[in-house]
Amino acid sequence: MMQIISVNIGRPRYVEWHGEEVATSIFKTPVAGLHQVQTLGIVGNEQADLTVHGGVKKAVYVYPSEHYAYWREQLPDTRFDWGAFGENLTTEGLTEDVVYIGDRLLIGTAAFVVTQPRMPCYKLGIRFDRLDMPKRFFKSGFSGLYLAVLTEGTIEAGNPITLVPGDRAHGTIAEMFRTKSQ
Repeated sequence: MMQIISVNIGRPRYVEWHGEEVATSIFKTPVAGLHQVQTLGIVGNEQADLTVHGGVKKAVYVYPSEHYAYWREQLPDTRFDWGAFGENLTTEGLTEDVVYIGDRLLIGTAAFVVTQPRMPCYKLGIRFDRLDMPKRFFKSGFSGLYLAVLTEGTIEAGNPITLVPGDRAHGTIAEMFRTKSQ
């Protein structure tokens, strides 16, 4: 079964990183209840740098809960709460190897289309206070996926996810991530 485990939101905050003040919204917190989804994402969530995050094609970031066990094993002294990777939706059953670019997802009263894998940036290093985190993220193959909003609506933790296959011409998210990370 595919479902939302957690809805996570955050707003920009400034942190010091190697002597510089950096704006980031990678720190997400799980939130309960119904949440409105609009064209640019979940109401209450904001991106700090719209040149690389957010926008119509990257309105919602999804990360599979299945990957958390891997990260807990790799970094046993690190706390991994839902939303730790900056994802808006922590999901179950929706992994990169079963989802294709162009697939549609029906969740709650909203509809989405899968647009691309996430390419890691230095802000993962900020989130985990580890310079090697972007490299580890690439090596893991666990990119998560970005969604565009097709139909505005409401979602909440526990909602089932219905996957409606697209044309499947563009490959899975896992295949796209491997291609881009080489």
